[in-house]
Amino acid sequence: MTPHPATPPRRTLLRALAALPASAALLGEAPGLLGSSLAAAPPNGSATRYTIVPFLNSDDGTVNVYQSDDATDFRLLRSSAYTPPAGRIRDASILRHTDGYYYVTYTTHTWQDPSTTIGFARSSDRVTWTFLYDYTVPLTNLSRAWAPEWFVDSDGSVNVIVSCSTTDDEWIFTPYRLRATNSALTAWAPPVALSGVGANHIDTFIVKIGSTYHAFPKNETTKYIEYATASNLSGPYTIRRTGDWAGWGSYREGPALVQLDNGGWRIFFDGYGDGNYYYSDSHDTFATWSAPAALPGISGTARHFTVVKETVSGGPSLARGGTRSFRSANYPTRYWQQRSALLDLPVVSGSSTTAEKQAATFTVVAGLADASGYSFRDAAGGYLRHWDFRARFDPNDGTSAFAKDATFFLRAGAASGAVRFESYNYPGYYLRHYAYQLRVERPDGTDLFRQDSSFVPVTAWA
Repeated sequence: MTPHPATPPRRTLLRALAALPASAALLGEAPGLLGSSLAAAPPNGSATRYTIVPFLNSDDGTVNVYQSDDATDFRLLRSSAYTPPAGRIRDASILRHTDGYYYVTYTTHTWQDPSTTIGFARSSDRVTWTFLYDYTVPLTNLSRAWAPEWFVDSDGSVNVIVSCSTTDDEWIFTPYRLRATNSALTAWAPPVALSGVGANHIDTFIVKIGSTYHAFPKNETTKYIEYATASNLSGPYTIRRTGDWAGWGSYREGPALVQLDNGGWRIFFDGYGDGNYYYSDSHDTFATWSAPAALPGISGTARHFTVVKETVSGGPSLARGGTRSFRSANYPTRYWQQRSALLDLPVVSGSSTTAEKQAATFTVVAGLADASGYSFRDAAGGYLRHWDFRARFDPNDGTSAFAKDATFFLRAGAASGAVRFESYNYPGYYLRHYAYQLRVERPDGTDLFRQDSSFVPVTAWA
């Protein structure tokens, strides 16, 4: 028998998409750039939204905008959304500033050419972008300024971490901090090298948890993403992990992190050596990581990006405390039904027996592991949970593992009025039907999977 799936880490953790309206009104966002990110599912009527603005493998002269509600299955919001008036746009990092605008900063030239500037553009809606200016990084004998990454500290200060090389060795990069000196993000303090990270590191991405700064730079000699910590943004940093410490492999670059709704952290990185774009998750503050998995849909297309996470209006709703039945969105005569402890999807109708209707009726309650999620109880008091990836009902044994197995986050469905249920402890694994059985599976990026994992809450049969 296949062993019961263990709680992450060291498991491929995926998420699937439910599209969000581009016009959704902003309700909240993570303060800073992931320095203290939102780590809970959004309330009823709201949704999590992740936005990325990558340049393209086939074209570094423009960027696309993608959005997702689960940080895995990104849908195109607008192609060729921004093309700078001159030069290129690579390594675009996105920020939502306190003025309500979205800002990107980016590399302005191809990798072959000297590049002493970084570019800035902004947008009110993530769809239409306006060029602001190119900023010349004031370093003596500067050769290249690459991969600028936003970082907003817990005191509200806005920073850009940029990798710079000088003319005496144009391929040896050092990370520098630029701090904005006005709220318009048009003036910057002189660059300060990040002490301790050292030369020949590039693409440094930083998050702050509590009072500790966690840096993820790429070592340009080994081609591995390393890990360092410090108590001050400018350092000194201590390199704590080197080589293939996380199992991501080499020839990886462009790391970017975001916190998921279940509190875990996801890193994205460009697998430029093999043409894929990867993600990997940690649930123990970066000690261990899940096996890297290619992002569905955009892997092989998108290059070097960062992520902005927000809570927006227009999300799905499901009341807790009452009884509901759940109808398949793409097989509308079929409903969830508990049969011999397993959750199946048979036909249920007005002519069904009382017992069959009762078995298709469930009490919706707050999530056992997280009250912002959902759990489902049958008439006998058993809770819906996943076991060997099969959906089934069991008595609550009071353990943390059971509570996590029995908790799901609500996501928008693929049809009007439909919702989807994402596993709490396997981010990206969704309840879906296959051969009229309910399972917890990770998506394959297809519309069919999104339809198979969409269910409409309806008036209870019993």
